[in-house]
Amino acid sequence: MNLDEGLQAFVTEAGELLAEMEGGLLNLGDPAAREEAVHAIFRDVHTIKGTAGLFGLDYIVLFAHAVESVLDEVRNETLPLGDELVALLLECADQLNAMVRDVERGGHGDLGERCRPQLDALHAYLAPAPFRAPMQAALGAAGDSACWLVSLEFGRDVFRQGMDPASFIAYLGRLGRIVALATVDGGLPPPGQMDPQSCYLGFEIVLETSANAEDIGKVFEFLHDACTVRLLPPGSSNDDFQRLADTLPLHGSAIADVLQASAIGSVVPPPIVAPQLDPAGGAAAARPRESRTIRVDAERLEQLITLVGELITASARTQMIGSRFKDSDLQDSTSALAGLVGQVRDSALQLRMVKIGATFGRFQRVVHDVAREIGKDIRLVLSGEDVELDKTLVERIGDPLTHLVRNAIDHGIEAPEVRRQRGKPLQGTVSLNAFHDSGSIVIEVGDDGGGLQRERIIASAIERCLLGPDHKASDSEVFALIFEPGFSTASEVTSLSGRGVGMDVVKRNIEALRGSITIDSEAGRGTTVRVRLPLTLAIMDCMLVTVANSRFAIPLGTIEECVEYAPEGQRGFVDLRGEVLPTVALRELFRLHGTASHRESVLVVRHAGQRAGLVVDSLQGQCQAVIKPLSPVFGGISCLSGSTVLGSGDVALVLDIPALLKQLQARQPGNLAA
Repeated sequence: MNLDEGLQAFVTEAGELLAEMEGGLLNLGDPAAREEAVHAIFRDVHTIKGTAGLFGLDYIVLFAHAVESVLDEVRNETLPLGDELVALLLECADQLNAMVRDVERGGHGDLGERCRPQLDALHAYLAPAPFRAPMQAALGAAGDSACWLVSLEFGRDVFRQGMDPASFIAYLGRLGRIVALATVDGGLPPPGQMDPQSCYLGFEIVLETSANAEDIGKVFEFLHDACTVRLLPPGSSNDDFQRLADTLPLHGSAIADVLQASAIGSVVPPPIVAPQLDPAGGAAAARPRESRTIRVDAERLEQLITLVGELITASARTQMIGSRFKDSDLQDSTSALAGLVGQVRDSALQLRMVKIGATFGRFQRVVHDVAREIGKDIRLVLSGEDVELDKTLVERIGDPLTHLVRNAIDHGIEAPEVRRQRGKPLQGTVSLNAFHDSGSIVIEVGDDGGGLQRERIIASAIERCLLGPDHKASDSEVFALIFEPGFSTASEVTSLSGRGVGMDVVKRNIEALRGSITIDSEAGRGTTVRVRLPLTLAIMDCMLVTVANSRFAIPLGTIEECVEYAPEGQRGFVDLRGEVLPTVALRELFRLHGTASHRESVLVVRHAGQRAGLVVDSLQGQCQAVIKPLSPVFGGISCLSGSTVLGSGDVALVLDIPALLKQLQARQPGNLAA
């Protein structure tokens, strides 16, 4: 691995660790899990510090060390972890993240003034707290030179963290004189099972020094969890030495050697039990765990998806050509090829699917910071974190969701005094939920606040001439008005909202992902915003239909059933088993010429609770559509979401069912079946 690859690995790992650190700091409410969370946060910072040291990023090491020192006091229960300290540690996480991003951009930063406020605050927490060595209670203060027994066990990952045990021992020698030193060589795995990147070192040292436990402990302060230090002070008895040897049987011979060489005591080394071998002849405990994941560059993944799309088109053409011949072997072969291509498609798409939980987790910080800023007590409830979504969608949905969550906090959740007057809990709740529905992903952003003020929205809409004074609008029409550009009902402008900017951008960004957004709200009970997105933007199963000489692909997940078209009564409606179903003829919608088929069909499609029938000439069967974007020339056609190349080489247009139903709703308000 070259240096650039190593730095990129550091940036990736540090980003993940900082995300874990932030999540841990925001989830300290459970007393039962609080201690483990603090230890996990400490390990995250410690790992970042050690890896940064490997690449000579001293400014990151120094800053992380200050954070780590404060966390160490919290671990030792000498420093309470209150809200102010949590807020400071979150700021420190942001600062570390900024440093890591600077490394990613090729910068060579330093601590500078940007870190000074955090460093001063961290040092203020550290100033009154003395260093506490593990055995300080049993050890004395500095005085005349005397011999200490220093027992060291280095962790397996010391080398991986860029640390050299020899340098720490050399630094220890600066406190006095190393009288005796022995290496612990017990417990080594067989040569064939040794990992060259792992450390198996341990040492027993007799140090003559006038320093106390605090000074000796500071030598190994940088290592923390990567090294276990045990000290026996001057004047310790043979019983003390023997108890240490019994506790560390692998160190017994080394302890006996250094005590004999320094003439300060003696022990009887306990017997060493050889490590248990597995059936293959290796030390079972020493075998490193194999990694179950690999990192793949996003561009390579995109290239794979593109090639799979071309493979699907080629497979469809092969099947079409094979169907012209009556050779059963050829037809079996093309059928098997189509099945394998389908499996390759599913596997390739699965590579791009990521759990939405990571995106949801980011909003713990948003809720914490915004609620703190405006003086509200708000908790975030997450559900459906395991729902998987296309990586491209996950990356692009983050900003719209952020705006919706901030709106729920600022507009939705009432002030504490208002909630008290209404008999609600003082702590408000914002929820994020994700689930599958009819081939789509639905993401809900809800709150238990006061709900949308319907009358105020109507008054503002009338004032802006968006509604007529006598228009009887449904709730869905009224609530949809807040997505109009510049629309706002806020009486004052705050740092979060009130300028009428944002919700129209949210809607536009979601529709750019072939999604839709709707709002449900109940006065005094709260509001729920639902965002509906396709599972993927790349490849989808479709039903191929023809109208005149044109072909259209309709996403299979939106189709409920297909029936024969038998128009009765008023045009634009059909009787579907006693239910009046509105229809739209694609021939008329796209102004296609030619005579209609004698036996037209109706495809019943549903989206977001709305249902309608599409009248087509004929059905051509299912196909896998590799979605290609339309040229900007066709940008004004709202009912098309893209195109796909068929096996014959012809082009089929992919229908945008949500946009089509929306257009039909505008023509026939209130008539779409549920």
